[in-house]
Amino acid sequence: MLTDLIKDGFGQEEDLNCAETILYGANKAYDLGLSRNALKLAAAFGGGMAIEDKCGALTAALMVMGNLFVEERAHESSRIKELSKEFFSIYEREMGSIDCAPLKESYRNDEIKCYKVILKSAEILDMIVKRETA
Repeated sequence: MLTDLIKDGFGQEEDLNCAETILYGANKAYDLGLSRNALKLAAAFGGGMAIEDKCGALTAALMVMGNLFVEERAHESSRIKELSKEFFSIYEREMGSIDCAPLKESYRNDEIKCYKVILKSAEILDMIVKRETA
């Protein structure tokens, strides 16, 4: 699924940021059918929304879950809220933060960039998607 795409280098040649990598990759892995214009919605979320706040790989994962698990709007049920909380909780427990700045400090370097951060987001997203669509 998405994890396999990331492991195969998806997004590197295309020079995608962390959020774009997750959204574009999920579009391919989960066959979301998002248009090029819809994919551009992730552009400003890279680098923690350019201010090193919430990680773009995580915010893009929430976009994917919204697409997959919301019929029309979030308030129709508590499902997306519960899944979002679960995603963030697992991510923070395994990586130590959900914020870009400390994640970059711990995991980013010039050679691999934010690969480990993106990969962990993909792994958790795959786990949730597999479980919720089974």
